[in-house]
Amino acid sequence: MAGHTDFSRPGGISTAPQPSAPIEPRDLEVDQIIDVGQSLLIQAEMLFNSLFRTWNLYQIAIAVGLFGVAHVMRAIFGPRIRAWMASRENWPKWRIRILVVIHRRLRPIFFVALLWLTVFAMREWTWPSRSYLLTIIATFAFVWLSIVFVTRLIKSPFLRKLVRYGAWIYATLEILDLVDEAETLLDSAGFSIGSVRLSLLLLVQAIVILGILIAGARILTTSTASRIRRNEDISPSMQVLIVKMTQIAFYGIAFYAGVKAIGIDLTGLAVLSGAIGVGLGFGLQKVVSNLVSGVIILLDKSVKPGDVISLGTTFGWINSLGARYVSVVTRDGKEYLIPNEDLITGQVVNWSHSNDFVRLDIFFGTAYHDSPHDVRRIAIEAANSVDRVLKSKAPVCHVVGFGDSSVDYILRFWISDPTGGLTNIRGNVYLALWDAFAENDISIPFPQREVKVLDGNAMKPERGALD
Repeated sequence: MAGHTDFSRPGGISTAPQPSAPIEPRDLEVDQIIDVGQSLLIQAEMLFNSLFRTWNLYQIAIAVGLFGVAHVMRAIFGPRIRAWMASRENWPKWRIRILVVIHRRLRPIFFVALLWLTVFAMREWTWPSRSYLLTIIATFAFVWLSIVFVTRLIKSPFLRKLVRYGAWIYATLEILDLVDEAETLLDSAGFSIGSVRLSLLLLVQAIVILGILIAGARILTTSTASRIRRNEDISPSMQVLIVKMTQIAFYGIAFYAGVKAIGIDLTGLAVLSGAIGVGLGFGLQKVVSNLVSGVIILLDKSVKPGDVISLGTTFGWINSLGARYVSVVTRDGKEYLIPNEDLITGQVVNWSHSNDFVRLDIFFGTAYHDSPHDVRRIAIEAANSVDRVLKSKAPVCHVVGFGDSSVDYILRFWISDPTGGLTNIRGNVYLALWDAFAENDISIPFPQREVKVLDGNAMKPERGALD
């Protein structure tokens, strides 16, 4: 023990214990990392040395041989199973998809089956210690293969790989009984902010817990949304509103529960979140305005999915209502994302707000020698001959004026499918009028001009006029 010399006492010297310096938290973390590293090195050395024992080498050779047998079985049975799958024409798609996934994993499936059969046989005919390494290999293969099949349920490729690799790492640590050492190592790599401890372990726990809760919220939201959309008693706009509110509720609960489960106290972030909220309020005025406008649109039902609208030069039908924008698809296949605020503050023509009936007008003119009574009758019959023109709302034709060279008319007719287009139906009615007028000798006048060329002498002025 460290000490110091005391000269104040006569007749000799004495030593007194020196007070030890306080240990820094960073030094403790370094000591933990060193201890965990040494423990892992010792276990790795023991595992490496055990691999060179006679029976362990036999077990490794057996595992390699079984993998080769599984490869041969895949080459033999794979084409036959594929041909059998091709003959299942009447099976549902979900069964075919399961068979496809199984067919792609035939080699590891055969390998796992052969491993466990060998392990069970060796346990019956030999000592359990002589199949210990094969049991570990079989457990690894089975768990990894199970994780592959389970993660196939995740649709997102990135999320599927993330969950798969994370599950493989955890399963490996669990089988090797290294979970405690891994937790200690991850927890030592961190720092503290006040009473909150931030470390890699907390980050991993947050990713796992929040991922599970958000995935569960997504499943609940999807199932709830499908039920709401199947309910015909709820209008489309209210369906969208209920679905959006359900998503906000489920995801909000999942996030709050995940943060509380991790152990983060949100009360300390109240002041900071308030300041951030003020800053976001100024910076995201348009975003908030679009969000509020979206809620107003859903509540007042001014537009809904399937409505045909015109906004400025954009004409199309509403494909979906989003939290920030409305998706409008035009006849030429373009999809416009119109901010919700524009639908609230601008003038919008909703062609199918209360019903789907739309009236269209066509202007034309005929010569003065044609009877207006015959022209009106022929025009109405021509409009009725077009398929999309409604017969229940009979077309009408009126004289609207006497022009310089023609009698002017207006032809009005109704349709009930504005999503089918307006220009094409006008064109079809014009073609029907052309055919009907040609058949009944109705002429369509056009401006005519006469050009008279004068003699050159006539352009010269008389001599007396110049005097």
